[in-house]
This record gives sequence, C-alpha cells and structure tokens, in this order.
Amino acid sequence: MSDIEVTILNEELVRDMAPARPASGHKGTFGTALVTAGSEYMPGACVLACGAALRSGCGLVRVFSEKRTLDAVGVTHPCALQSLRDGMPTAVLRTAGRLIESADSVLIGPGMPADDLNIRPLLELFIRKNVNLVIDAGALSAAAHDKEHILPMLRHRETPAVLTPHPGEFARISAGVEGISPDDSSETAAVKLAAKLKSVIVLKNSRTVIAMPDGRLFKNETENDGLAKGGSGDVLAGLAAGLLAQGATPEKAACAAVWIHSQAGLAASAKYGRRAMLPSDLEEFLPDAFTKAGWNS
Repeated sequence: MSDIEVTILNEELVRDMAPARPASGHKGTFGTALVTAGSEYMPGACVLACGAALRSGCGLVRVFSEKRTLDAVGVTHPCALQSLRDGMPTAVLRTAGRLIESADSVLIGPGMPADDLNIRPLLELFIRKNVNLVIDAGALSAAAHDKEHILPMLRHRETPAVLTPHPGEFARISAGVEGISPDDSSETAAVKLAAKLKSVIVLKNSRTVIAMPDGRLFKNETENDGLAKGGSGDVLAGLAAGLLAQGATPEKAACAAVWIHSQAGLAASAKYGRRAMLPSDLEEFLPDAFTKAGWNS
C-alpha cells in the first residue's frame, strides 16, 4: 500500500464540508451532542471537549459525567446541559440509554480512565446503537484492553465510528491486527486499520492523517508544536462530535475538525507563542478558523 493517494486538507476542501445552517433553523435543527467524558481527577478534559462542541455550532451539548466534572462545566460553560453519571454500570447504562435517544452524536473517552467501571459498558452501548460516535482517550485504551470483543463490534456498524488515537493509542489498538506491524503508526498502517475496523481513523501527530474505511487518506500539513500539550486532543474530539451532531458525515466531520483545530492552533500561537499557548486557548480562536474556512459567510 505504498502508493496510497493522499489528499492534502486546505480551506477550499474544508469549505465544502460545512454542515448546512439554514437561517430559519432552531436549536433542534442543529443537533445534540452527548459528551461522555471527565472524571474526578480529570474534569478539564471534559471542559475542553464541551467547549469545542458548543463552539462547533450544534444546537445543544449535554455533558454526561460525575459531579466534580459537572461542577466545572457549570462554571465554564453554563449553556451546556448536564446529566449525572453515577452509580453501578447497570444504572449508568439505563441513564445513557435514555440520553442517546435524543442525541445526534456521542463522544466518549476524554478524561475517563480506562479502568473506569462504566467506560466499557458505555462504549459497547454506543457502538451497538450505531449513533454517530467519536471514540477518544480512555475509551480507546478500554477498547485496546478488550479488542477481541470491541473491534468486531466496530466492524459491524452501519455508520463508521471516528477514532482519534495518538501514536501510542494507535499502537495499542492495532497490536495484533493482521497486516500491521507492532509499533507501526505510519500512514499505511492507518489506512489498513481504517479498512479493518470500517471506521475513520484520525491519527494525531505533527501532521495528522485521516484514514477512511474505503482506503482514502487525507493529511493536514500544518505543523505546530504548540498543540503538543495534553488537552489539545480533547478539543479536537469535541469539535468532531459537534460537527457530527449537525449532520456532517463521519468522514467530513473528521477532516473538517482536524483542519479547523489546526487553524485555531495557528491563531493561538500567533497571539501567545507556541511555547506558552494552551489547549484552553483554542476555543477562543475557533470562530476565526470557521471564518477562514468560509463557514461564517
């Protein structure tokens, strides 16, 4: 597969990926994103993902998390809806089952430890329900720990899930997958895994690539070491979930989120410098990135 055809992301390409936004629309028109994220010791990941989903333009964002995270979200993003993720897995699953009935997309994983008692049952539920799905961080690690069970579930979905691993997470997910060598996080490996899992693979790196189940590969050539900080991926995952909620296909949501995220990163680095910029700065510059893509015209 060394002759993979690579499409470079740019503003002209992303311009055509914007979800429809009729002037007569209301909050129901623009979808609901369910952000299942955060934990007692990592509430910030959920705050970052929630903020990006809100800025994406979706009508409603509902955060499904434990109390400390909900408290943090209430302070930083008061327009987000909240549902408490508490109790044994059976009770949590009942709540989740009700929530996904009104959700147009689901994000699971940011700030959730892989050994959380609820993460694997929730991941299985979201995969099985075939809801538009972004799998990130702790949920990727949970999937890697039980890949014999989880990966076949992904292959049988009608709608491709969007997986957003960094190289380490990619290596854990792909370990043992036929045709992918251990510790191989190349573009070729990303394409192979996307085809095997029938999922969209966003392999995050200095030049992030997006591999499609049909063998296509998109690449973002914008390098910015200011994004090499914990939390940047949470913003990306929230943005992708927000675009999915508005009706973007998994392929378009992934590509657009990567490019817009990178452009917000460039704007943040221009103001604060690559060394000093923070993932929490990205939300400030998402509107500028949307404008550059022609989404605000």
